[in-house]
Amino acid sequence: MNAGRSQIGILVVDDHPVVRQGIAGLLAVQPDISLVGEASNGREAIQQFRAHRPDVTLMDLQMPEMNGIDALIAIRSEFPDAKVIVLTTYAGNVQILRALKAGAHAYLLKNTLHKDLLDAIRAVHAGKKSLSPEASYEIAEHATDDALTPAPTRSPQVGAGLTLEAADSSSVADSAQPSLAPAWNGICH
Repeated sequence: MNAGRSQIGILVVDDHPVVRQGIAGLLAVQPDISLVGEASNGREAIQQFRAHRPDVTLMDLQMPEMNGIDALIAIRSEFPDAKVIVLTTYAGNVQILRALKAGAHAYLLKNTLHKDLLDAIRAVHAGKKSLSPEASYEIAEHATDDALTPAPTRSPQVGAGLTLEAADSSSVADSAQPSLAPAWNGICH
């Protein structure tokens, strides 16, 4: 959104400081991506978005004060061009569809590999949409169902990002890539 910025500006929204710090560390070594702001809940996310106008926002779903879906709706109602990636532990189809209907450009799980998170950031910045394999499997599995499953489920699987417009088969589950999961194990939601 900020045309004067030479790097992709990222706002990280998560209620766990170690998650925000882990993402900040990952972004710090990227020549084309920079952290422009952080928030620990949905209300702060809206304030930080207004202050920094990030190119891409990484948004957790479950947070105190205001959840990620409500923050996403508020941000997109004020800034219709806002690009938001949901980064969560919930792989259930109800959560995925709620996020996508609210305007999320991507839905990734926190056990996403570093490379795949970075690829998704770049893809979303370029105007593409992205789903983790688990999210795409959930959507495909229930695409013809009359009703979706009622509650979110946790997925322990390690996944890779899948860009909907141009899937790159070389990025699927490269086991040599470090995962975000070790730093976040047991603290994320």
